[in-house]
Amino acid sequence: MSDKTDLAALLGSRICHDLISPIGAIGNGLELLMMETGSRGPEMALISESVAHANARIRFFRVAFGAAAGEARLGRAEVVSIISDMTKGGRLTIDWQSGADLSRSEVKIAFLLLMCLESAMAYGGKITVQVDGGRWQIGGEANKLRLDPGLWAVLADPTAAPEITPSNVHFPLAAEEITRRQFRLTAELGQTAIKLSF
Repeated sequence: MSDKTDLAALLGSRICHDLISPIGAIGNGLELLMMETGSRGPEMALISESVAHANARIRFFRVAFGAAAGEARLGRAEVVSIISDMTKGGRLTIDWQSGADLSRSEVKIAFLLLMCLESAMAYGGKITVQVDGGRWQIGGEANKLRLDPGLWAVLADPTAAPEITPSNVHFPLAAEEITRRQFRLTAELGQTAIKLSF
């Protein structure tokens, strides 16, 4: 096994791969049940929404936490579909602006950074993602931001050592991935806006 093997990413890929099929099967089974019984009450609606949300998060996590080896690519339509499904009915909107074909490893970094912005924008807001000439710009705007300076410091300095919990593990993972891909992240943190680029 190569010492450069990213075991965390392989684990993320395995978990998402194993979960996405049964979650999809639950959704299909629910549709069949509703067709047979004609039941579309609030209980069925709640189950349906929960399955759709779980499916969207798993698809998002598969990119954010999964392996992104070599020159793998992702189409814009797939990325937009994942983002749209994940934010449907939520307080956070994401405007994804990019070309048709994207590097999976770069989308992985962008998704991890979206999770960082999501942590800061717990009360909702708008995120814009732009890709121009290989340069990524991700901006978030909200009436109120919840910033943890220690966590944001990790993005600029992977040797920083804030307390890491399951709810904020995406910060050091983003920093590791940025370093692995030899990018340089710039971050501007304001009272109502965050600007990231790499």
